[in-house]
Amino acid sequence: MRATRLAILLLAFASPTALLAQNAPDTRLTGQDLFSLEAAADPQISPDGSKTAFVRRANDVMSDRAISSIWLIDNASGEMTPLAAGPGSHSQPSWSPDGKRLAYVSTAEGGAPQLYVRWVGTGQSVRITGLPESPGNIAWAPDGTQIAYTMFVPSEGLKLGKAPDKPEGATWAAPLETYDLLTYRADGAGYLKPGFDKIFVVPATGGAPRQLSFGDYHDGGGLTWSKDGQTLYFSGNRSPDWENDPQDGEIYALDIASGRITALTDRDGPDASPVVSPDGSRIAYLGFDDKLLGYHNTQAYVMNRDGSAKRAIAPTLDRGIDSMVWAPDGQALIAQYDDHGETLVARIGLDGSVREIVRGLSGSSFDRPYSGGSFSIAKNGTIAYSGGSATRPADVMLASGGKTRALTRLNSSLMASRRLGEVRKMTVASSFDGREIEGWLTLPPGYVAGQRVPLVLEIHGGPFSAYGPHFSTDNQLYAASGYAVLSVNPRGSTSYGAEFANLIHHAYPGNDYDDLISMVDKAIADGVVDPDQLFVTGGSGGGVLTSWIVGKTNRFRAAATQKPVINWTSQALTADGPAFFAKYWFGKMPWEDQQSYWARSPLSLVANVKTPTLVVVGSEDYRTPVSESEQYYTALKLVGVPTALVKVPGASHGGIAARPSQSAAKASAIIAWFERYRNKAAPK
Repeated sequence: MRATRLAILLLAFASPTALLAQNAPDTRLTGQDLFSLEAAADPQISPDGSKTAFVRRANDVMSDRAISSIWLIDNASGEMTPLAAGPGSHSQPSWSPDGKRLAYVSTAEGGAPQLYVRWVGTGQSVRITGLPESPGNIAWAPDGTQIAYTMFVPSEGLKLGKAPDKPEGATWAAPLETYDLLTYRADGAGYLKPGFDKIFVVPATGGAPRQLSFGDYHDGGGLTWSKDGQTLYFSGNRSPDWENDPQDGEIYALDIASGRITALTDRDGPDASPVVSPDGSRIAYLGFDDKLLGYHNTQAYVMNRDGSAKRAIAPTLDRGIDSMVWAPDGQALIAQYDDHGETLVARIGLDGSVREIVRGLSGSSFDRPYSGGSFSIAKNGTIAYSGGSATRPADVMLASGGKTRALTRLNSSLMASRRLGEVRKMTVASSFDGREIEGWLTLPPGYVAGQRVPLVLEIHGGPFSAYGPHFSTDNQLYAASGYAVLSVNPRGSTSYGAEFANLIHHAYPGNDYDDLISMVDKAIADGVVDPDQLFVTGGSGGGVLTSWIVGKTNRFRAAATQKPVINWTSQALTADGPAFFAKYWFGKMPWEDQQSYWARSPLSLVANVKTPTLVVVGSEDYRTPVSESEQYYTALKLVGVPTALVKVPGASHGGIAARPSQSAAKASAIIAWFERYRNKAAPK
């Protein structure tokens, strides 16, 4: 009797979470669940609107990689069938003009990716190329007889001297590697081989490809054919100073018969992504006048096919356009852009009018809640797009006649068995100047109103990018461990207009700090967050701000700075954009204004840091090179701040969360670091 009464008494004081754990399986998201997640990407609707091909991205637990396959959906019935699956990776679906065939790129037969064509009616696929490098920018000729594409063509490169002759059978060291380009390595690609991207055409039924462009320039940023099939339009930087002026670029016309290339634009600034109007008379393209700002809104332009009569379309639209196509009637452009952290598709009339069609687009990355997504349009105006929410990864969606419907539900089984944290939108007036700042707060699953919980401030990179109500495994894994997670768009974020983004022009990091702290204070004032349990993390630009924050305040119990920039001088001279960072983010070279570089470097504040700070970086990061993180780790050690260095083997800057096991392990390491200090007093 006494034992029974004691058990009842203990149960009375047990937490609801503890009781749930005793009586039901844990339904919170786990790192293992990352292998079960899928996302839809690159939905391509057929010309008649009856079918949609899309790339289905799934994580394979045996290879620890994302596997891409191509599936076909009957838009009326919703029936879904595999079009290119099985061994290899499959991507870039592209419909023929008559909608009877689908071109795509695949590694089904091993080796380099090749171009395939599928006859949809018969279900037969044929490989039509045998290429040494991967084809990209696939574009069908209007009559369906040819396919244009771009491909990297190796060149000899600089040769300096030679090694002695090697005796037969000898084992010698690898030969010297010589580089003479300004950008000699790139994130995700490593050290670059000499060569350039060039334009080719190949018969759509297979045969010998023909190279159309030549010279020491990269060609082909978005290929599109003239209506008569005699000309290819592309964008590229064919300036003699292309290495030192990476933002410059023009639209070119390439005559198929003669190979003659004619520039159609000539301004200082990037002109790209040409698309030909349905009647063939005009070309729309994206670009801006380069004013050497940190951020420029990319605008839509239209010109005649010979390059005359250039004009901006909807110049008062204060948003940066990511992509666009012509409306089927030729009287408007259908464009994708971000607005207040969300991605939408709008109709931009040639008269400058703007009408939103659909919002809620989502990308196929999982780790953080970045804006993104893609769309395509049929001749009847139906739009297929990748759409999701804060608690659902991207699916294929269809928009027609003002209504939307889901064509896929790729994660319905997993999501039905998992409790995810609720995501709430928040706004606050910045303590610096009263500007409205937006953010999203992810709550722990089962959060009870009035309960105060620990907070993770999770800061986006870029810094010219945006978070929004998009699915995020990092945020949900933090939330599953009992943390609220705050994703904020401070000044400098995109999707709020050019003026808001350029508030950090030549002033980053700076008052974005005040925006972030204002939002943290708002979460505390709302009664959700425990003011004594604050933590901070972020990657890339978010890593910069994480390191900046702990140099400015001791309010946070622990921090995890991911792939940060610590020293702007070393960043400007070792990152994979040496012609960009100094020119656009500082206005001067490091040796011309070292004071500005140092004043904005988190390393300058390291003597102030008391917060235990974890440092995380990919071992093959060439965007914010590994040396940046290693500098900070060593500096923290030297000043006696608790720290540890986590390197993600084989990971680039953009691919630090590409392998599911590493993505889960990275989040777990950060949570474990925070847990070490969760019940300890903040540093003083």
